[in-house]
Amino acid sequence: MSMPLKEYLIKKLSRQLNTPESIIKTVVDDQFVSALKATNNYNSVELSGFGKLVFNNAKATKQMEKYQSQKAMLEVALLRCDPDDKRNLTMRLNTVLKNIEHLKPKLRS
Repeated sequence: MSMPLKEYLIKKLSRQLNTPESIIKTVVDDQFVSALKATNNYNSVELSGFGKLVFNNAKATKQMEKYQSQKAMLEVALLRCDPDDKRNLTMRLNTVLKNIEHLKPKLRS
């Protein structure tokens, strides 16, 4: 069984730097959490030695349209569903609503 790329890179870096894996994992996780938070305020984030991540407004607009369509479809499905399907549809609708709320501020700017 192969290991995920992140684990492989952490192990390799740990051996090269002779540093415990837990320290490297903590640093990598912190960098990506910080980058994710930065995307709330900025349209691009550059990770030194990795690359630049850029927010694409055109794709985001299309994605928002998709989310709105999914929301409408799920709301109709909830009205017509069996009690057995209600939980699943409710969870899917909640996910779509969270995605809409996450994307909405980026489209306003």
